Amino acid sequence: MPEAASRLQSLAEQLLGAPLPVRIRAWDGSQAGPPGAPTLVVRNRRALRRLLWKPGELGLARAWVAGDLDIEGDFYAALDHLSDVVWEREEDARSLAEALRDPGVRAAARGLVKMAGLPLPPVPPREEVPRRRRRLHTKRTDKRAVSHHYDVGNDFYELVLGPSMVYSCGYWEAPGGDLEAAQRDKLELVCRKLALVPGLRLLDVGCGWGSLAVHAAREHGVQVVGVTLSQEQAAYARKRVAEEGLADRVEIRVQDYRDVTDGPFDAIASVGMAEHVGTEQYLTYARDLYALLKPGGRLLNHQIARRPRSDEDAYSLDGFIDAYVFPDGELAPVGTTVTQLERAGFEVRDVESIREHYALTLRRWVASLEAGWASALRLVGPGRARVWRLYMAACALAFERNRLGVNQILAVRTSASGASGMPLRARTWN
Repeated sequence: MPEAASRLQSLAEQLLGAPLPVRIRAWDGSQAGPPGAPTLVVRNRRALRRLLWKPGELGLARAWVAGDLDIEGDFYAALDHLSDVVWEREEDARSLAEALRDPGVRAAARGLVKMAGLPLPPVPPREEVPRRRRRLHTKRTDKRAVSHHYDVGNDFYELVLGPSMVYSCGYWEAPGGDLEAAQRDKLELVCRKLALVPGLRLLDVGCGWGSLAVHAAREHGVQVVGVTLSQEQAAYARKRVAEEGLADRVEIRVQDYRDVTDGPFDAIASVGMAEHVGTEQYLTYARDLYALLKPGGRLLNHQIARRPRSDEDAYSLDGFIDAYVFPDGELAPVGTTVTQLERAGFEVRDVESIREHYALTLRRWVASLEAGWASALRLVGPGRARVWRLYMAACALAFERNRLGVNQILAVRTSASGASGMPLRARTWN
């Protein structure tokens, strides 16, 4: 009788309709697949049951988070191979029902059921967000989603992000550069695009751990209001502000952007926050920020974008990220974002794609996590640590392969006469 790994390889190739580009090692110690390739370790039969009940990305993710699956060898190469045969195929290939009309696929599926044992649905890992029918992107649901992602412990984020505590991509001078320098350069780039000078008032929407607020106040002399929905972020940011002696210039609030009423501001920064807003609320978001700006004021919107798709789920995140990382998050193409900002009244003056910068940043974060793996396990547990390793590495590949983009959009609230206040040659920030 064939060993488990050989049987799994044969069944997987029948179901996928393509050669399996990774090696397999099964629970019985058997191995099969191309020599020298990264190895997918199937630790138990429960991994197969997870795949049977949730074929594709979510089943693989559940098995990974639970420790039923592992990867040995080049982690990025393994994810890249699996993306080609699983994640990419999910968008374009036949549905499971259509695939099962093929007698060979039906036979493979029956063989997988037989190998998996009792076909009872395994309980999802506790790190998964329970899905329930609800209205998305209310103030209450947004606060819950933000808390799931950000309130996991500031010590863990320090381990991953480094001393800068900036949770958006750096701005790299060269691939081999220093992460802290890249993050400092990104903060300075935002400030220069906003033309910050002493005496101006800045609203930092989704201020995180206070990095931009501190930088803008210390280096450019502005007054800053930073808002976040995360209690842990706010506590950390307030401590930083106090240690920098900037309490008279920086105020950190736990507040929804929709509840900010003490405008107008001279400038607004929204860095890595708009992904949480949702498509239904995006125009409200843009109009609220427009109303909070003075005429001539600038908005810098730094936001991840996805490539346009024709299906109805074009804005929803992948199943794994929605279930484990960013509940209720949505990504729009950059053109959609520009349109919504203009519908709100903004004049969009500049769009800069910095896609490659995010890939470089994510690879550094993954390296930090792997180097501090023992500490990560102690701080957040193995399930959450595995979520983050998979999430960041997969996203690095998505940016490298141009499946995701990230853009800085500079927009202006023009005066009643149409004046923008922009210089004729605006790109002096480079």
